[in-house]
Amino acid sequence: MTVTPRARRGPRGRRALRDNALALLFTAVMAFPLYWMVLTALRPASEIRSDPPQFWSLDMTLENFRRAMESPTFWSSVRASVFVGVGTVAISLVIGVLAAYALARFAFAGRKAFILVILSVQMIPLAGLIIPLYLLLSDAGLTDSLTGVVLTYLVFMLPFTVWLLRGFIAAVPVELEEAAMVDGCTRGAAFRRVLLPLLAPGLVATSIYSLVQAWNEYVLAYVLLSSNDKQTLSIWLVSFQTSFGTDYGALMAGSTLTALPVVIFFLLVQRRVAAGLAAGAVKG
Repeated sequence: MTVTPRARRGPRGRRALRDNALALLFTAVMAFPLYWMVLTALRPASEIRSDPPQFWSLDMTLENFRRAMESPTFWSSVRASVFVGVGTVAISLVIGVLAAYALARFAFAGRKAFILVILSVQMIPLAGLIIPLYLLLSDAGLTDSLTGVVLTYLVFMLPFTVWLLRGFIAAVPVELEEAAMVDGCTRGAAFRRVLLPLLAPGLVATSIYSLVQAWNEYVLAYVLLSSNDKQTLSIWLVSFQTSFGTDYGALMAGSTLTALPVVIFFLLVQRRVAAGLAAGAVKG
């Protein structure tokens, strides 16, 4: 019995349709909280707590954004978050790429054990380290300091950064560096001129992870920072919750403003992120 091409395509077509429907459903479920956040930020106060809830509104307003941006600590919180986010990403990339290069290119005693330790650090719960970290930074005079926050974030960012970049570096053939050194380059020059350009997708993917973690982190920043002018945006959002109630409109507007920088950065580099994740999975 001969099976026609149309009959062979039938089950595949139904399977593809089912997979696309599930993907659309999953996307809708994941995107709905973001949609509701933006919608609440644009609604007037009279519609935010409407019963039953309205999933669309024709009466949009920017009043909630105005109130959020005119709060006394908004711009100082923006500066603090930018300092913490950029500082954490820059330092973790510099240290992480050098450590990952050593793990991927050099053979030394205890290398496998070191990699195991790096992965084990990720399993330590944050709640169990808050008190020791606070006492350590207090002895060093780094509590209520953005520098102390950056150093604390590095403790948690570097293990994953090193592990991820090691996969990217291992995926680049070592013969490329050897050919450059044969042509007269030193190892450092081969690293800068040959390896780093090829690592661009991996560096972008790693920077996205570090930036998102540092930008959204709340617990450590809340414990370590006490001055209003040094608090990050994640702590600033709590100011809309008072003993008199919660200003949901301004809170959602502030949440939207807080999320925008990371979203814009991701949209600018999304192609390199996709290429980097694929390249890093080739060889570990």
